[in-house]
Amino acid sequence: MSATAHGQPTIDAGSAQVFAALLEARTGQRIAAGRSWKFDAALKPLLQSLGLDRIEQLTARLMERHDTVLADRIVDSLLNQETSFYRDAGVIEAAAKLVQEQPAPARVWCAACATGQEPLSLAMLFAEAGGPMPEIVATDVSAAALARARAGSYSQFEIQRGLPIRRMMRWFESAPNDHWVAQPKLLATIAYRRQNLVTDPAPAGTFDLILCRNVLFYLAPHLREQVLERLAAALKPSGVLLLGAGETVIGQSERLRPCRRARGFYERVGAPDTPERLYTAR
Repeated sequence: MSATAHGQPTIDAGSAQVFAALLEARTGQRIAAGRSWKFDAALKPLLQSLGLDRIEQLTARLMERHDTVLADRIVDSLLNQETSFYRDAGVIEAAAKLVQEQPAPARVWCAACATGQEPLSLAMLFAEAGGPMPEIVATDVSAAALARARAGSYSQFEIQRGLPIRRMMRWFESAPNDHWVAQPKLLATIAYRRQNLVTDPAPAGTFDLILCRNVLFYLAPHLREQVLERLAAALKPSGVLLLGAGETVIGQSERLRPCRRARGFYERVGAPDTPERLYTAR
């Protein structure tokens, strides 16, 4: 492994190409050539767990053994699982209000849910509102992330990222090693499923709300269009889509447009005319 002028390790070009190709083949996500430093940071814990000193050793093991389990672990390490409770709190609250306006039973799909903080945040909002609990389906490409989401167990650091203390005390129980575990009745409101947004069909049925935040900008343009097509097909006629703050459907989908009743959301082209709300996702 070579080093930069600042003394930081850098991955060799061959290994970077192997891992970038693996990630794109499995998930459709791309790592730009100028971001090769991401491999060093993301793969360091995996190297340590395998007792390896250099990334080139990991590359050799992957290539020589054709180890599918190792390939899964590499992809999991490279996926961006950055998330937190009530991430962009105003956005989540606006999304929940829009769902609560829909006739029961309402349905929500949290796509690319990572370790589960987003669907849990929504579940808490719905439970506290006191109305019918919508069906919440949460999906992710990573089996490891989904296992953590299903367990509902979070470190002290994770639990403090966005979760107010009153909600922590109401909905979580303390566990060994400074962890907190979501109450079973809260976890029971969420159905977790493994799903690849690029290659797999959407969950069955249609949804009042789909959240797919901070995923599209990792995809090539043609894959972005495919995913947006799938999301549009999964929306109810009156349903809304929420993307990340830096993402848009404009110029990338003929089936979706900015929502006229809730600023910052998106709706299907041909959605029923309704008055614009005060809700905003930005």
